[in-house]
Amino acid sequence: MTEELLIEHTIAYVKETLQNAEGGHDWFHIERVYKNSLNIAASEEAHLLVVKLGALLHDIADSKFHGGDDTVGPAKARKFLETQKVSEAIIDHVVKIIENISFKGGNVQQQFRSIELDIVQDADRLDALGAIGIARTFNYGGFKNRPLYDPEIKPNLNMSKEEYKASLAPTINHFYEKLLLLKERMNTATGRKIAEQRHAFMEVFLDQFYAEWDGKK
Repeated sequence: MTEELLIEHTIAYVKETLQNAEGGHDWFHIERVYKNSLNIAASEEAHLLVVKLGALLHDIADSKFHGGDDTVGPAKARKFLETQKVSEAIIDHVVKIIENISFKGGNVQQQFRSIELDIVQDADRLDALGAIGIARTFNYGGFKNRPLYDPEIKPNLNMSKEEYKASLAPTINHFYEKLLLLKERMNTATGRKIAEQRHAFMEVFLDQFYAEWDGKK
């Protein structure tokens, strides 16, 4: 099978699998991460097929929507790639990307590193920043019926992986517990440059949010 056909099959599989997904984790999220990955990869020496497959399959079964089970996504990706007769070396690399890409709270250390993971991880993190990141955050907060903001509930920057997954904190807290931390955790020069601008946009948004909350604007 040609690489082009494999990517076509993978896109079709992802679109079908995520057709009823929550708005921040749907096909359009995957498509944005895919495009961001290609943009970043253009400035890096990487195995492009691994980058493409990792980007397309990174959220094929996000643990948030599978009872917190981190094994579902990697297993689904492996099963699909095996049906496409992809080599074991590439499958193993893509699975490791899926297993290690997510932000799981401040106390969890990543167990695998590669430039391909760095690229896809940066691309995924970019989609959690800026205007899209703000929209996705409030969309998910609404999906989970979380309050917008509660001044009495302070952000927790020292959560364990389990506490991070189980958190029911107001949506605004998520900016401090994850989104505003991402700029300093980018892996590539391209990712860092884009993240700077998107981070700044979120800071302006938060200033406006608090001013409106307090009736100052």
